[in-house]
Amino acid sequence: MGVLDFIKGQAIEIIEWTDDSRDTLAWRFPDEDREIKNGAQLIVSDSQAVQFVAAGQFADLFGPGKHTLKTENIPILSRILGWKYGFESPFKCDVYYLNTRLFTGNKWGTANPVMMRDADFGLVRLRAFGTYDFRIVDAPKFLREVAGTDQNFRLDEFADTMRSRIVSVFTEALATAKIPALDIATRYGELGDALLPVVNPIMQGKYGLEITAFVVENVSVPPEVEQAIDRRSGMAAVGNLNDYVKFQMAGAMGQGGGSVAAAPAEMAIGFAMAQQMAQGMGATASTPAATVPPLDVLTPEQAAQALGVSAEDVVAALEKGELKGRKIGSAWRIARASLDEYLRGA
Repeated sequence: MGVLDFIKGQAIEIIEWTDDSRDTLAWRFPDEDREIKNGAQLIVSDSQAVQFVAAGQFADLFGPGKHTLKTENIPILSRILGWKYGFESPFKCDVYYLNTRLFTGNKWGTANPVMMRDADFGLVRLRAFGTYDFRIVDAPKFLREVAGTDQNFRLDEFADTMRSRIVSVFTEALATAKIPALDIATRYGELGDALLPVVNPIMQGKYGLEITAFVVENVSVPPEVEQAIDRRSGMAAVGNLNDYVKFQMAGAMGQGGGSVAAAPAEMAIGFAMAQQMAQGMGATASTPAATVPPLDVLTPEQAAQALGVSAEDVVAALEKGELKGRKIGSAWRIARASLDEYLRGA
């Protein structure tokens, strides 16, 4: 019998793994076709767990400490191998070490836009990326669903395996949380904390992982959604639409009439109508329509400037009957009446 044959014939007495890689998630003890001796010592370090697998079934799980492998310490394995009254001879079993420490700063991102249904915009395409921290909390599930029977399952393999799964979980969490696209695009700094309670049950249930931190670093939305966000922000910055437009008209008169005197159309739109249009575009007016004085009027150009749309859009809305307007003399009278009203209010 050669030296190699002699070594292979020896039963394993000590099972231990010293991890110096810092990026290994699961490692299978190399038995080299040897069997484990009755009474062998199993050494499990801090931030480690050991999972026994026999005959294709998950057996006993061990946490940190020094364990003596006897019948009473491995009840599940004893049942699987049919040891009714204890065992004396060596036995064959796969031993997997799992690293249970926290792995931080792992990147995730959408390779392609993901679709979500939004109450304001209907179906919206989103791109997103960020980071997450995780640890293994369910060894059998992690081995079954992620690592498999890999001899040495490392973090880079995990990143490739999990990237698409994380995106899938992110999409599912968004759908469950029903967060509006406007909030996603403007408050993604808080989005990770909001999604974490939704993401975690999915990750634990499917992959045996706990996500301790889920960070959304950036979310990009289609251009039309960006324009809607800008339009809504602009209306919020205007504040009181009534006072704002009066001020704009008074300024135009101080410059010799400006666009007011040169306005080609003498159609004036009541402030109540301007508010109606603003609400139709997603803005909220601060002054109820019923309390607006009748002298508060605008030309189409001024209404368009106040609302952040084109004058053509205002005229088109009038022609379709979506807004109602009225003829009132000349553009100069419009400006003069508005200025007088503004000065009286000051």
